[in-house]
This record gives sequence, C-alpha cells and structure tokens, in this order.
Amino acid sequence: MTRLSRLSGRKALFAAFGLGALGALALPPLHLVPLLLLAVPGLLALLDGAGSARRAALIGFAWGWGHHVAGLYWISHALLTDPWRWGWLVPIAVPGLALPLALYIALAALAAWMARPGWPRWLALAGAWTLLEVLRGLLFTGFPWNAMGSVWAFHALPLQPAAWVGVHGLSLITMLLAGLPWPGRRAPGRAFAGGALALLALGGLGAARLAQPAPADRDVTLMLVQGNIQQEAKWREDQRWPIFRRYLDLTRQGAAAAPLEPGRPLVVIWPETASPFLLPQDEAARGYVAQVLPPGGVLLAGSVRAEWRADGTLARVFNSLSAVDASGALRGVYDKAHLVPFGEYMPLRGLIPIRVVQGGVDFSAGPGLVALAPAGLPAFSPLICYEVIFPGAVTPAERPAWLLNVTNDAWFGFSAGPYQHLAAARLRAVEEGLPLARAAQTGISAIFNARGEVIAWIGLGEAGTARAPLPAALPPTIFARTGNLGATLAAFLMLSVALLNRLSTMWRSI
Repeated sequence: MTRLSRLSGRKALFAAFGLGALGALALPPLHLVPLLLLAVPGLLALLDGAGSARRAALIGFAWGWGHHVAGLYWISHALLTDPWRWGWLVPIAVPGLALPLALYIALAALAAWMARPGWPRWLALAGAWTLLEVLRGLLFTGFPWNAMGSVWAFHALPLQPAAWVGVHGLSLITMLLAGLPWPGRRAPGRAFAGGALALLALGGLGAARLAQPAPADRDVTLMLVQGNIQQEAKWREDQRWPIFRRYLDLTRQGAAAAPLEPGRPLVVIWPETASPFLLPQDEAARGYVAQVLPPGGVLLAGSVRAEWRADGTLARVFNSLSAVDASGALRGVYDKAHLVPFGEYMPLRGLIPIRVVQGGVDFSAGPGLVALAPAGLPAFSPLICYEVIFPGAVTPAERPAWLLNVTNDAWFGFSAGPYQHLAAARLRAVEEGLPLARAAQTGISAIFNARGEVIAWIGLGEAGTARAPLPAALPPTIFARTGNLGATLAAFLMLSVALLNRLSTMWRSI
C-alpha cells in the first residue's frame, strides 16, 4: 500500500483503473469478495498520495471507470445479436457507459480526499460512496446496477441485513469492512479482528432470521416456463409460431407433470415478450393458451401491447404483462412504467436520429406500479426487466402478497449480466419481505421466498419448467417501511463526522 501512495502521473491512474477492475470481480457471478480488501485500501492509498483535489478526483474516476468497464462488459453481447448493424459500437458502448458512472466514484474519492488521512478518510469514502450510489439510482432515470452490497448475493445468509438497511446499507457495511486495512494504520491486527467480529455479528443476525419459522405456503402453485429462445431468432417472422408453440408445449408438459389438488390454481409464468403475438389483442393466440392451461389456471405472460389510431396506423406500443385465464379471456394487463433509455426509447429523439425499437417506434411508458389480482389470485406487483433493480421502488402503495419479475436476458448470452440481474431481484425479496418469482427468456429463472432462499431454479441456457408453491409473505420489514432512508442517514452521518474532523483540525491549527 505504501508503494501505491508513492505513485504519480499515469502510473497512479493505471493502478487505479486496475484496482477498480479488480473490485468488479467481487460482483456476481464470481463473488470474489476478499479482493475488495485490496481494491478499496488501494484506492485509499492512492488518495493519500494524490496531493490535490483535482488529482484525487482523477484517481477516483480511473478507479470507477475500471470498475464499471469490468462490471458491465456483458452489455456488448446485446450489440452482437445484430453484429452487422451494431457491432461497430462494441469497443465504444461499455467504456462510454462507464464514463458517467465513474463520475460518481470520482466525487466519492474527492470527498474522501478532503477528509484527513486515516480513519476520517475511510469513513468519508464509505459514506460518500453510499450517498452517491443512492443518487445513481435516482438521477437521469436511475441506474443502480451492481450496487456494492450485491457482492453478498451468493447465499441468503449474508443478505439478511438488507431487510433492515437495504442493498445500499449493505454497500455501506461492505465499504467499511473492505477499507479496514487502510494504509498507514498503526494496528492492522485490531482492524482485521474488528472486521471479523463484525462479519460474525452480521452472520449471526442473518442466521437468526433464517432460523425463524416460516409461515405456511399459499394455496397456489407457480410454474416458471423458460423457452431458451435466443435473441437473434426472437423477432424473425418465420420463428413466430415455432416460438409460441414451444411455450405452449412446455406449458402443457409442465402442467401434466404432476396433478394439482382440487381448488389449487396453477399460475403459469412466461418471460418478458415471450409471446410473439399480441396477447391482449389476439383472441386466437389466447385460444391456444386456453387449450394448455388446466381448469382454474392462469397465464402471466410477457407480450407487446399495441394501440392504433382511428385511421388504422400504429399509435403506441407497450412492453406489457398479460393475464389470461383457462377460458382464454384477458383478465388483466400491466404496462411497463420504467423504460430503459436507448433500449426501449431514445432520449432526445430530435437530436439523436437513431431508432432503437423495431419498426422505429419507441415503447410508451405505463402509468406506474400496480397490484394485480387476476382471477382471484393473491395480489402481486409486476416488474418487467430492470424495474426490479430499484430498491424501495418495487411495490405500489397497497402492499402485494408477492413480487413477479419477467425479463428477457437473452440479450446478454452466457455472461455475468443474467447473474447480476438475478442478484438484484433476490435482494428485493429480502428487502421487502416478499416472495419473488422470476421468469427469464434464456435464464436464470427462479422462485425465492421472503428471505431470499431459493425455492425453484432453471439455470442459464436451459429450456424447461419449474414448479413450487407460492411462499407466504413476511410482515413488512424495516426497509419496507423506511426505504433507503436508514442507509442514507447513516452514510450522511459518517461523511459529516469525517469532514467535521478535518474542519476542527484546521480550526485548531489557526
């Protein structure tokens, strides 16, 4: 660490970039969390040798750029689904997206540099990091992907504190623990001992929560259907019926695999835009669905929904979830409200003449989160694609009985992307104390109970079904009541203490 603090010029920036990329290896799916004990103290060491505010911000920016380039590399897979059209963007897209995200870490590094070296700088970095991570989920439509707290999503046990403080609170704890061996510490042994005790305490709290008796499952059976349809084939005209038939066949086979108890409905879940036909408008397609659903069954399927003008021209399209019962009737629709910029609509369309949606029409946003209860099912909050990554923003005012996430991760192939998306969904279940069912086009599909434990699973790149009873909800968690407030206040307090310490030192020297 002492050698890092002595680096200057480009060597310091290259070291910062490498340390940031190293820290990204702690994220899903690798979860190499101990590497943060090198990446975060290394950043603190470089800040100790920065010498100026401008230099500190550049070091933080380089660290953040390396971290996000390594953590978001999988976005390039989406461009390679149509390489002749979008392949030229591969060397530009991820580094370009990582640039604005790196600014948040640059600001955190600047705040840390303003504090005194030692424990104030350690506190300042953890506090500023967390505050800016919260802001990253809010500004410019928000992108809270790969929050540092998600490094613990390899098992339900270390995720349990999220029920009190959310993923951003876990990020604060993670940054504090990772920064314990900061450079210049006089008693590193005590730091490691304190960190080990903190981990044991958190583990004990998690184990105690997991050991509490779980309420009985609901009298509903969920069945996930994963078609494993590759993105490059998804919208081809000659593949529409084969794709639809695959989902119908998988549904029929899965429903016939085991008989249901009388009066126990089967809820079949298809992924985002699984149906190539417009289910809300296509009665024939819903008729085929009715043929494969058992009596009392309900299909919850991702499907595009369209609206036309009086002259027959297309007016608006929505990325939707449709509920269809065993008679083929449409029992409910949810339109995605939080759209992906540059993926589902083009910001500043008048200035950027690029069409991102097939046919050149952007998706329109729905009115917002709702609690759906079609055909008498327990009410659920539908979340399409990355709507599930926003902590504290996945349930409407009326608390549902469960969360439903449908997504099309086929864009990202066999990469870290689907695992990172899954980790975010798992965290929402723990935070809200609600079970969550997730259906993905190529995987990973899963059912989690209200503590984030895996109940059912279909792996990446597999086709098939998975059935399980709907787990019961737990009482509202502390996070469900307060949202990100606790983590925000704790981070603000730490940053304030660190900066006030610097001011008091300056005042005494006058």
